[in-house]
Amino acid sequence: MVAASAPAAVDVLAARLRAELGDAAVVTEEAARRTYECDGLAHFRAVPALVVLPESAEQVQTVVRACRDEGVAWVARGSGTGLSGGALPLVDGVLIVTSRMRRIVQIDLSNGRAILEPGVVNLAVSRAVSDDGWFYAPDPSSQLVCSIGGNVAENSGGAHCVKYGFTVHHVTGLEICTSDGELVWLGAGQAAEAPGFDLVGVFVGSEGTLGIATKVAVRLLRQPEAVTTLLAAFGTVADAGAATSAVIAAGLTPAAAEIMDALAIEAAEQAVACSYPAGAGAVLIVELDGPAVEVAAEEATVRKLCDGAGAFEIRVAADSAERAEIWKGRKSAFAAVGRISPNYIVQDGVIPRTALAEVLAEIDALAAASGIRVANVFHAGDGNLHPLVLYDATVPGEYETAQRVSGAILDLCVARGGSITGEHGVGVDKADKLPRMFSGDDLETMQLVRCAFDPTGLANPGKVFPTPRLCGEPPRPRAAGDLASQSRQQAGVLAW
Repeated sequence: MVAASAPAAVDVLAARLRAELGDAAVVTEEAARRTYECDGLAHFRAVPALVVLPESAEQVQTVVRACRDEGVAWVARGSGTGLSGGALPLVDGVLIVTSRMRRIVQIDLSNGRAILEPGVVNLAVSRAVSDDGWFYAPDPSSQLVCSIGGNVAENSGGAHCVKYGFTVHHVTGLEICTSDGELVWLGAGQAAEAPGFDLVGVFVGSEGTLGIATKVAVRLLRQPEAVTTLLAAFGTVADAGAATSAVIAAGLTPAAAEIMDALAIEAAEQAVACSYPAGAGAVLIVELDGPAVEVAAEEATVRKLCDGAGAFEIRVAADSAERAEIWKGRKSAFAAVGRISPNYIVQDGVIPRTALAEVLAEIDALAAASGIRVANVFHAGDGNLHPLVLYDATVPGEYETAQRVSGAILDLCVARGGSITGEHGVGVDKADKLPRMFSGDDLETMQLVRCAFDPTGLANPGKVFPTPRLCGEPPRPRAAGDLASQSRQQAGVLAW
């Protein structure tokens, strides 16, 4: 937590940065600054006092050092597609936008690695290496526009995370700019592993509170020999969930297993005419990849299991064009909901796969009791739910009701042994919900880590933690005899 910046400090900062970076890199006009007032979660808005667009790691360093000297807090932003308010600007702070840093610095296929600037768009990585038979696995639904720096900040996943994991599983090293303006390399870079503490793992998913990633070393994978995409239509979401559970229980690890319910399908049909089977209460998309013989055997098993769970239609893509058609509806689902509701909240809870049917039934009950519609789109393969809570902001009280339903859904997830977020992050949206998962001692230890990286408290303050404390403030008293907690705290201090 930092004190509010004086307008004079921002004016001094703007003049200094114009002199060092040029007029084109510094945005002061209110109308231009207003275009950055929110990320993809539009019901949180704040116009930044100043916007800066660096074009290199060294320019990021210049901006951060200037902020340090003037005591002005800052927020890093990539493409602005985040869904937790993690890149929400500060009205008295600086927004550092990395969208001009789009160089693919190095591609090293002999080692299966690439080094990227943070503004590189996610899909551009796979496109750059696809002709050579490689790809980059993490694939958020917004991969056409979301950037690698934002993916690192939020530890983004995507439809294929059930097999390939999240961003953290594919980042081998990072160049970061710390809050005091130093450029530091974390991790191994082009090598497979690095000794010592996993600082890359600490930084990925830290939501811009530990510094700014200025270069990202990522792992590239060989394209699989064969890919098969199936779409199965069911009468109910419960049946689609049962089919997913059966696939996993059979020992298969599909590349993706995604479910959309009837309301989400309706929105997608209006937006992109995806032509999913008529009358479906839910569709399940299963993608299999790997050696051709193995994929063929797995396809037969998935067909059998879907039939057994009550699928009334199963489609299998014959080629890449048909595969894209199957995915079109799912990839457009979040934006498509705007066709059936003027406003909506995108949630991001996680549950055990075995609790899928029960939690979805409870979400339906919440929706019915509140009069608020909820469309469900989710990564069924790993239990990551994305309920879309629909409301009309022009109707008095609807936003508040939608917020209560949204919070109750996260309560359901935690009660079932899950999490308040899988890949969208905490940001400002869920900061007050973090204590539902973690004790005060846990949060105190996390704060120690944050303060070790950002002792001045200038890096994205007000995010993630419900009650951030000033770095240097003594930790709150521990209960006498709580040796385990004291040991954890001491270990945190020693580690950082």
